[in-house]
Amino acid sequence: MSKKAKKDSDNLAAVLDKIPQMFGDQAAVGLRLHEIILSAAPELKPRLWYGMPGYAKSRTKPVLVFIRMDDYVTFGLTEKANIVLAPGATDQLIPSSWFMRELDAATEARIAEIVRVAVS
Repeated sequence: MSKKAKKDSDNLAAVLDKIPQMFGDQAAVGLRLHEIILSAAPELKPRLWYGMPGYAKSRTKPVLVFIRMDDYVTFGLTEKANIVLAPGATDQLIPSSWFMRELDAATEARIAEIVRVAVS
């Protein structure tokens, strides 16, 4: 295994270890978010970023999306993500994170869409 592949593997393992620790009784939601992010943009590489799971185009590139646990499960975008505003929206107030307690099919689809735009 190359050094790069080993580092990617180590980073993935660190993220998969961190999710149950960070998310506690919401670990299933955190793991599902991880799956949704990687399914929507398989080119993303997970790593720990400020102690939370972050996802970037490579391990040396800036993190674009992240997940964390506050009072609720949080999915968010960094300032490096590509953000496309809805028609008629202004760029004065840009949504960058969303809180949830659970995931349903519509929410999963919307998160996948946000991830695809964020990495485009």
